[in-house]
This record gives sequence, structure tokens and C-alpha cells, in this order.
Amino acid sequence: MQNPLHGTEPPSLWIQKWAHLVAPQGTVLDVACGAGRHMQFFAERGHAVTGVDRLPQAIEAARPWGHALLADIENGPWPFPDLTFDAVVVTHYLWRALLPTLLASLAPGGVLLYETFAAGNETVGKPSRADFLLQPGELLRVCQGLRVVAYEDGYLDDPARFIQRIVAVREAPRASLTPYPL
Repeated sequence: MQNPLHGTEPPSLWIQKWAHLVAPQGTVLDVACGAGRHMQFFAERGHAVTGVDRLPQAIEAARPWGHALLADIENGPWPFPDLTFDAVVVTHYLWRALLPTLLASLAPGGVLLYETFAAGNETVGKPSRADFLLQPGELLRVCQGLRVVAYEDGYLDDPARFIQRIVAVREAPRASLTPYPL
């Protein structure tokens, strides 16, 4: 029997590969965190982590790794309206209306680590509805204005799936130079 609680598998290899870009001891938001696999990964590396999910059993499982908040981010208000994070992590989740909010939640120097299913996945399994599949180049378009560090869009084996993933950084403002008096 398959476990209905998402986020119990090991951390995404994509997230692990690019986690070094998150500021040491930086704050991390895990969106649709499930049981907290990425919360645990970042907490074990010294980060202050926050997770949000709509399932009470997910929040209960994630709670040992940091602040875990029960909220329906698709139908309710964004629970972090005045907060920014050094990293926003999203895997296996897509709610297009939330994408601008996620980008606005990045602190200067903050890193977006995003990986989810893409068009083509309907040929190999679930999800198969277009609402849950990124279109070609969609994450690149969403991240205009950020510095894209890495991007992939394609097919992966084991399990068979089409994915799109990106690492993008909100660059910190550069200090203005004060001219020396002549």
C-alpha cells in the first residue's frame, strides 16, 4: 500500500545539489512541505526552517524539523505576508496563482529551488492534468528578473517522469559608490 502522506521519500537530488547556495544559517521556506523531507534536510544543515501544508498529518510529521504551519495556500491568505526567506523550496507542487507570491518571498540574495512535473508527464503517469504540469520554459518566464543559475526541462527515469526545475537567485542590491571629492 502506498503512503498517502507526501514528502516521506528522500530529499530531492536537485535540492541537495543546489542547497549550498542558501546562506549559512539562512531561513528556508518549504512550500507544500508534506512530511518535511526538505525541512529535515535543511534543519540538519543549521538552517531555520518553516514549512506550510494543508494536511494536518503532514504538519504533524514535519513539526520536529522547524516551524510547521497548517494553511490552505490555494484558498486562503498567504500566511507569511511580511516575511522573506533566504530560500524558497518547492517540489512536486504547482499553483500558478501563487508563483508571484513565492518570488516576492525571496530575500535579497535568496534562492528559489523549484522542481515539479512538466508537460509530457501525462504520457507516463500522474499528474496528468495540464493544471498540474508546467509548460515548456514556464519556470524561465516566471523567474525573469532573477538570476537563473540552473534550469532543466525534460524526462527522467526511475520513476519515469517529465520534470522542470530551476535554481534562481534574487540578487542583492549593490552598494552605491560614493564619489571621492576632487
